[in-house]
Amino acid sequence: MSKGFLVSLEGPEGAGKTSVLEALLPILEEKGVEVLTTREPGGVLIGEKIRQVILDPSHTQMDPKTELLLYIASRRQHLVEKVLPALEAGKLVIMDRFIDSSVAYQGFGRGLDIDAIDWLNHFATDGLKPDLTLYFDIEVEEGLARIAANSDREVNRLDLEGLDLHKKVRQGYLSLLEKEGSRIAKIDASLPLEQVVEATKTVLFERMGLAK
Repeated sequence: MSKGFLVSLEGPEGAGKTSVLEALLPILEEKGVEVLTTREPGGVLIGEKIRQVILDPSHTQMDPKTELLLYIASRRQHLVEKVLPALEAGKLVIMDRFIDSSVAYQGFGRGLDIDAIDWLNHFATDGLKPDLTLYFDIEVEEGLARIAANSDREVNRLDLEGLDLHKKVRQGYLSLLEKEGSRIAKIDASLPLEQVVEATKTVLFERMGLAK
């Protein structure tokens, strides 16, 4: 690649983004692709400290606008410190969550003004958007059941939310898919992992111009 390529992974809780990414990495490395994987919130020291504040299960009193602004602050630091240098170096950057999470969770989920969220996202990223967003779609109940069955997963504050919020979040993602279908590709995350990985690989390789 002559320039970097930015991919974001999005989806409701329990969609399996992390498992897909772990399976995809060796395939990309075999192709000789230089890959940086990172996550939001977090990715860098300041971002990880903000992540701890956001996801701490004891912080149930957090105001939705406070939550949004913490995510935005983490996003900015992460971008300038880690993501942009990697893109400038020509790497494939795969982010576990990015700008669409704020729209889905704080906009649709929390009911905050989506125009304000779009403005804040633009302010934090200087208008940067992913070249490709892979949206892993799953029914809310199935995703939450996966989380409940995974004893290795650390419980965070969002896991404690009611079903209603998670359904609104999924609806937010589906709305984004309808609005920005040229950037966002939908992957059926209810399928067995091997099939999800294969579908993800097909879309990613096609967008990047890589041979399967």
